[in-house]
Amino acid sequence: MSEDAQVHPEDRSHEQSGDPQERGREAEVLRGRRDSLERIRERGAEPFALSLRSALGVEEPDLAQQVRDRFGDLGVDEITDERRTLAGRVVLLRDIGKLRFLVVRDRSADLQIVAVRRDLSDDDWAALDEVDLGDVLGVQGRVGTTRKGELSLFADRLALLTKALRPLPEKWHGLKDPDLQQRRRYLQLATDPDARRLVRSRAGVLREIRSYLDGRGFVEVETPVIQSVAGGALARPFTTHHHVLDMDLKLRISLELYLKRLLVGGLDRVYEMGRIFRNEGIDRAHNPEFTMLEAYQAYGDYDDMMRLAQDVVRRSARAVNAEMGRDPDSLVVPYRGRQIDLAPDFARITVLDSVSEAVGERVSLDRDDLPELARRHGIEPQPGWGPGKIVQELFEKLVESALWEPTFVCDFPQEVSPLARPHRDDPDLTEHFDLVVGGLELATAFSELTDPDDQRARFEAQQTARTAGDEEAHPLDEDFLRALEHGMPPAGGIGIGIDRLLILLTDSDSARDLILFPHHRPES
Repeated sequence: MSEDAQVHPEDRSHEQSGDPQERGREAEVLRGRRDSLERIRERGAEPFALSLRSALGVEEPDLAQQVRDRFGDLGVDEITDERRTLAGRVVLLRDIGKLRFLVVRDRSADLQIVAVRRDLSDDDWAALDEVDLGDVLGVQGRVGTTRKGELSLFADRLALLTKALRPLPEKWHGLKDPDLQQRRRYLQLATDPDARRLVRSRAGVLREIRSYLDGRGFVEVETPVIQSVAGGALARPFTTHHHVLDMDLKLRISLELYLKRLLVGGLDRVYEMGRIFRNEGIDRAHNPEFTMLEAYQAYGDYDDMMRLAQDVVRRSARAVNAEMGRDPDSLVVPYRGRQIDLAPDFARITVLDSVSEAVGERVSLDRDDLPELARRHGIEPQPGWGPGKIVQELFEKLVESALWEPTFVCDFPQEVSPLARPHRDDPDLTEHFDLVVGGLELATAFSELTDPDDQRARFEAQQTARTAGDEEAHPLDEDFLRALEHGMPPAGGIGIGIDRLLILLTDSDSARDLILFPHHRPES
């Protein structure tokens, strides 16, 4: 066993430290790993195996959790004739001469390995001498329990599958620095079962959403990520340049406009689960790159999208509860110290009514003093803001964060909803709702605008706002207008932010905890 087998570096890598003693300690550990690597090769062994099959003649390993489930009722100091093969990372080592205890971690769980000198060949025991924390090991042996009753695999064959040339973070505590958890996600995942549980929760939600939509006749599609006109949302895009075509292109800020083109083409129910890119700030609910579900249903409206949103959120909650060890049949989720019940029908309010209640007086779009009202509540109107934008800002500041129970916030002003259909009862408003839960906006949905002349007028109004200084105003997309002129059926559409949904359902602090590799400034 090499000299650093019991060394546990601190949270921050020592190469980042300005302390000469820490840097020296790191260099010593790395030298020990390299020396071990050379000793392995000098013996003619391969420290980076081709496969488990080449090393131990086994196609696939058993899972630690399967072994635990199958043999969990063994008595104390009982060894069976049942043989199993495990493969995983060594996370604990204890050497007491001719008896060694290891803990191997695979994707499912940890399991103890007991290695006794008499049970192993000379080559295997020599290989064990070079095993360090973090190495990937393959082990075969009989399942049993120790005198203390610990379920274990009693090894009679083993193989070093991968030599780790750098140690893992401190074995008991892992990475505690949030910045390093995100920059070096692979280390957090290797040492923190809860982090891996979040990854599985995300996968479960995506799988559940796809199953639900596929079952309702929606077709999953893929649309362009690089676009000549980045539309479908009010956001600033990233710009790149295509050298062969000698033209600037944008990374998409939404999935909407290409999915609507497919409605024109006769695909009545379509959805996409895709990455979105917005050149905007970073905080707990925002990242420049994130995952969005968008779905469009011909012959429906935003009432249909409310039902779809409720179903998606509830099914996702059950999937996460099952993965997180909660009651899989429950629709109650813990979030920021409170319990949110997703079972009752979601509440429904309007933007204007909720803002009026928040400011203590009636708010309408035709009030001349809206800028002064905004200033009284700490909002400074910007050039190009009309009454609809001011009302939206008042809503986001005064109302949204206080909406804890699931709530559909309906009927946004036309100015901030350039792609939504005019409201059936008030043409100054649109059939647009946001779903807010726990103060987080999870989804946006419309009764979609299908009138190409109205859509052109909306786009032109957005160009006026852009000229006045609004960098997030919607661009004019002539090809999309041409598609609408061919006739798009009435439809409801919805976009659900997957990362925000998971913040809520997993009770996470930030979307950056749920995005495997979020963006950071370069390390100095």
